[in-house]
Amino acid sequence: MAKSPKTPPHLRPETQKWFKSVLADFELEGHHVRLLTLAAEALDQAQTAREVLDRDGQTYTDRFGQPKARPEVDILQNARISFARLIRELALDGVEAPEAPRAPRTADYGNRR
Repeated sequence: MAKSPKTPPHLRPETQKWFKSVLADFELEGHHVRLLTLAAEALDQAQTAREVLDRDGQTYTDRFGQPKARPEVDILQNARISFARLIRELALDGVEAPEAPRAPRTADYGNRR
């Protein structure tokens, strides 16, 4: 019997709980556990960015008095995208992962009719 993977200690307690529940509900191979770890880290990054945005707002005023988006806005967006892609790759939502990779973008992408 294979040894159960350990929950990464650097994750938030609620993320550790989610990580453990996924391991309990799904049979994952070693490379899937690594993807799950990345998804959990992305979830934590999104939550950290959300907390900063809730506390400080989405913008700040630069030295010229102009409003600028906080870096956490991009961190939150990137973490959410990463999490969603990793979950899709792991097929944790009950939908099978795509068998063929997605087609690459071509020069005419967006101009097709």
